[in-house]
Amino acid sequence: MTKLIIDGKEIDVPAEYTLLQACEAAGAEIPRFCYHERLSIAGNCRMCLVEVKGGPKPVASCAWGVRDCRPGPKGEPPEISTRSPMVKKAREGVMEFLLINHPLDCPICDQGGECDLQDQAMGYGVDTSRFAENKRAVEDKYLGALVKTSMNRCIQCTRCVRFSAEVAGAPEMGATGRGEDMEITTYLQHALTSELQGNLVDICPVGALTSKPYAFAARPWELGKTQSIDVMDGVGSAIRVDTRGREVMRVLPRINEAVNEEWISDKTRHIVDGLRTQRLDRPYIREAGKLRAASWTEAFAAIAAKAARSDGKRIGAIAGDLAGVEEMFALKDLLAKYGSSNLAVHGGDAFDPALGRGSYIFNPTLVGVEQADALLIIGANPRKEAAVFNARIRKRWRSGGFKVGVIGAKADLTYDYDHLGAGTETLGELAAGKHSFMDVLKNAKNPIILVGAGAASRHDGVAILAAAAKLAMDVGAVKDGWNGFGVLHETASRVGALDIGFSAAAGGLNAAQMTTFGTLDLLFLLGADEIKAPDGTFVVYIGTHGDRGAHRADVILPAAAYTEKSAIYVNTEGRVQMTGRAAFPPGEAREDWAIVRALSEALGKKLGYDSLAALRQAIFKAVPHLIRLDQIEAGSADQIKRLAGKGGSPEKAPFKPLVDDFYLTNPIARASAVMAECSRLASGQMLTAAE
Repeated sequence: MTKLIIDGKEIDVPAEYTLLQACEAAGAEIPRFCYHERLSIAGNCRMCLVEVKGGPKPVASCAWGVRDCRPGPKGEPPEISTRSPMVKKAREGVMEFLLINHPLDCPICDQGGECDLQDQAMGYGVDTSRFAENKRAVEDKYLGALVKTSMNRCIQCTRCVRFSAEVAGAPEMGATGRGEDMEITTYLQHALTSELQGNLVDICPVGALTSKPYAFAARPWELGKTQSIDVMDGVGSAIRVDTRGREVMRVLPRINEAVNEEWISDKTRHIVDGLRTQRLDRPYIREAGKLRAASWTEAFAAIAAKAARSDGKRIGAIAGDLAGVEEMFALKDLLAKYGSSNLAVHGGDAFDPALGRGSYIFNPTLVGVEQADALLIIGANPRKEAAVFNARIRKRWRSGGFKVGVIGAKADLTYDYDHLGAGTETLGELAAGKHSFMDVLKNAKNPIILVGAGAASRHDGVAILAAAAKLAMDVGAVKDGWNGFGVLHETASRVGALDIGFSAAAGGLNAAQMTTFGTLDLLFLLGADEIKAPDGTFVVYIGTHGDRGAHRADVILPAAAYTEKSAIYVNTEGRVQMTGRAAFPPGEAREDWAIVRALSEALGKKLGYDSLAALRQAIFKAVPHLIRLDQIEAGSADQIKRLAGKGGSPEKAPFKPLVDDFYLTNPIARASAVMAECSRLASGQMLTAAE
């Protein structure tokens, strides 16, 4: 630790701190534009100037290390002033220079009310300017469908350049020219390709980069703000949902160091228009091959008539990617009253909850990747399946001493890796010690074996999971103080479903069996749009959008989207989370659990809870760890041993990517025009502004 005197207050700080960090630790406020805690230091805006006693001029505190400060002539600690007349004059001068060319766009600028330049001009600037020359003009740049540019406002802080290169791993932005001719641009004005590009809007300290889909939509003080959780993937990023009246206007990230730091993916941020379009707002019944609008009473009566003619063992339910714990628990209870255990969650057939949750969660935890020194990815593409987590893997890779191996399809993951092979035979060769990467894993202190849903969702998924678990045991990835075996789920519902046992029990049918012709009379699809129900099965679809599931359904029951209900979700690492209700469902749509509860009464199988609180009490009684929000019930080494003991012979077929199109993975995204345009751009159909 190093002693400093900051504004007359003595403080001990680590020697590796910068002066800016030391000043903030002492309680001083330091303005900044170019400095960002998660990006490299640029030192080019000069707004963070402070005075070091004995120095001839103020210094940029973001780029000046504590260890670079000299002690006084008698060995006294270095003295720093953040409020001296020299500092005040220097900051006013810097602000005056920044505003020379900055246009007076505040009344029409989307950054208004959330603008660092506005705030700091008020706090540290002056009310006049000595410059009367014409302001420079810069042509706006095309960055794609999500980021709108007003480059006259740019102050060349280069945060966007550093974010693209360092965090997103797509170094597509840069600066051309020098001095007054300097401009921030992309190469040949191509659309940005990163799945994290929306974060550029958050880190831009002025209104140069704003959200294109949200342009001129609302002011921040008009909006109601609700803390929630993202369900577009299995990461469970912390988000804030902003609403005006009943309408969701935008989604922004919240800081959660253990999950998403302060980033969210573009799908998380920009699916809001999908929440408004193609919504189911009333029940429907299929008659003579066509759907017609109906009342809830009619819809329930049609289901009851079919259920009365069906054997309980021929009734099943499949949960989709966005289902919450409450509705799955209620539906499981309803089927239990029919004596049916035909339950499945989309993509979850290979997992057996009886083995323990260590066999199906990401045991190292998302933040635990930063302690790892080797990573083997089996049948996964983290960039498409968990974009924010992929940025954390890249962060660990950039710090050095981190080897990554991939078994599966080749892809640009934004970091270097060794491509070991395409399929299960490579996994066998690795286990037999025929690959040099086996030595990397064995010599690593904290190795991680990551199994993706692309491997687990195959019909030989059990054998692949067992082989991966055995490999983890063999290389020492599972030991005291470290559990390096993890499954990366690409959906928000799967871990929660497995936690409550929403899967085929002894004698029950899994999803593959339920979707075989002639096995079921009645099938409930709980938002399961990716499931192809067989002909001859009566399908009840409980969901939000007129998507694939609704097109096949015989009865449609309109439900609430994730922004319209409070629901428990469990992310891929087993962290229990809860969404917040920011708006209300449209029309006659209701929350999913309430639909199941009302249906149970119409079927004469009334469930024992009348409120969300009572339902949650039943859930917590059955699965106690779900009561501990934002905590992880850890898996054990014994559970992974049991998984490894499953054995089996995987088929010699290459792993195929599970997510072909990052932007169109669920019904909300498929209803979004913004996501459709992003998908077209990603496929190469619209590469540049000219095209």
